[in-house]
Amino acid sequence: MAERDLAGVLREYGAELAASAAAQVGDAFTWTDADAFLKSSPNAFLIGVLFTQGMPAERAWAGPYLLWQRLGHFDLQRLVDEPKAVHKAFMAPPALHRFVHTVPRWVCSAAQRLVEEYEADASRIWPDGSHVLDVTERLLAFDGIGEKKAAMAVELLMRHFGVRLEGVECGTVAYDVQVRRVFLRTGLIERDTPEDVRAAAARVCPEAPGQIDLPVWLIGRETCRPRRPACDRCRLTDVCPRLVERDARGVGVRPETS
Repeated sequence: MAERDLAGVLREYGAELAASAAAQVGDAFTWTDADAFLKSSPNAFLIGVLFTQGMPAERAWAGPYLLWQRLGHFDLQRLVDEPKAVHKAFMAPPALHRFVHTVPRWVCSAAQRLVEEYEADASRIWPDGSHVLDVTERLLAFDGIGEKKAAMAVELLMRHFGVRLEGVECGTVAYDVQVRRVFLRTGLIERDTPEDVRAAAARVCPEAPGQIDLPVWLIGRETCRPRRPACDRCRLTDVCPRLVERDARGVGVRPETS
């Protein structure tokens, strides 16, 4: 199947999601109250990015709201000054996150960086007119945010929150298990490496590679599942070679070098 056919379908899906200002799943990140809290506060959004690891998206994005409820505040300086209270809030049953020792440290570290470098306002990380690469670099400076989370966050800021950034051609997709699986099964990549995934995204949508991040993630989550993929219900059903024997393994495999 020609790659250009796949590219057309993915770009069309990406344009649909952009036009509707889609969040992580549909027009919402998580359940109603937590979603409203996340959308009302740039600081909550940034902290939410830290939660998006090792757990379902809806649960991860609810994290800032649940932390606020347990602490009784979302004051950044107190998050810095009271790390034991933050850790206790994470540990109380049911635990706020799978990584109950690591994520609290990230939260306190992020709060300190926001206070010291951004006047306690995360929106200063991504002011309108900033370049995609500059915002990405600022996000990467936070403990707990790697290239995968930074790429996701940048696309969410533009697509859902309407932040106007320059250099969208420099964006990319997150090296996420859903994205990797879809790229492997469609034949867009032969090697499961971050470099190959980024290169494939740039081929498919050179004007804005990151715009296909959410479409591919949704396809991987909803139909191109690890087991029993629902190919007949997939957006790519007419253009995919259905290489369903392929799947992403672990955190990704790099080719051996001599």
